[in-house]
Amino acid sequence: MLVFDRAYVEAHLTPETCLAVMEDTLRRERTGGCTQYLRTAINMPNTNILGLMPAYFEKGYFGAKIISVYHTNAGTGYPSHQGQILLFGAGHGEVLCSVDAMSVTQIRTGAVSALASRALARPGSEVLALLGCGAQGESHLKSIAQVFPLKQVTCWDVNTDNARHLAELAHGLGLKAQVCGTVEQAVANADIVCTLTPATQPILRHEWLKPGCHVNAVGACAPHAREIDSALAQNCRFFGDNIDSVLHESGDFLIPMQEGLYGREHLAGTLGDVLLGTLPGRTGEAEITLFEALGMAVEDVACAIALYEEAQAR
Repeated sequence: MLVFDRAYVEAHLTPETCLAVMEDTLRRERTGGCTQYLRTAINMPNTNILGLMPAYFEKGYFGAKIISVYHTNAGTGYPSHQGQILLFGAGHGEVLCSVDAMSVTQIRTGAVSALASRALARPGSEVLALLGCGAQGESHLKSIAQVFPLKQVTCWDVNTDNARHLAELAHGLGLKAQVCGTVEQAVANADIVCTLTPATQPILRHEWLKPGCHVNAVGACAPHAREIDSALAQNCRFFGDNIDSVLHESGDFLIPMQEGLYGREHLAGTLGDVLLGTLPGRTGEAEITLFEALGMAVEDVACAIALYEEAQAR
């Protein structure tokens, strides 16, 4: 069994490499080349969570991401999310490799948002707003900069030091960067907005966005939690990474639907459908598009496969 730690993942799963792997995976998921199952969140007696995300690939692999979500780690020096991806061979059921899950999650989430932005945002988008400037802020900046001619980045975080650090990283990429005191200020001129926070109540309002903006809603991944307000959910063309996941896990989508603002049909479809060309993406210059990124087990397992096959080829 091979073991790929964080340093190995970061060296071999670059944003550019991961973009290609994720595009292939999202297409496969819609055409039957791989199957994912809804994540299982097991509430632990100590109020924390054990998460299981399994997937199967027709080309001979299956696996799962297994993580602990320890909210009680705040202030202890331990991260809130820790775990591994286990990859098995479908022929004999043997464990092929174990992969650091958190570095994969960080890199692949930014890559998928970059793909969504390329498919749904207006071509030539230049201003990126990052709401939440931790590890996912860094990943989204690096990945979206791969596919757009960015000129300016605005950074907002409840922790101003995080926002300053991300702004410095943007400067290092040759971009203008601004630390903003409010979300409204950060998104005022943004072509692409990424919400990357642990918020459970809306931080982003429809009225603050300019026409034609694209939003990647990434942080909220439970039916009771959301980062966007009901008006934004209602007045956008709404896409997800997986239909079942959105209808079971997305507070961004479910809460406004429970309020009676729209029905199931408001969910236009998946990013994979848009990438395949079977579903229209943006339908107008002034339309606001939104991609709900809940995270897919096939994305994690596909990264493990790519790392394993690359190591075997050497």
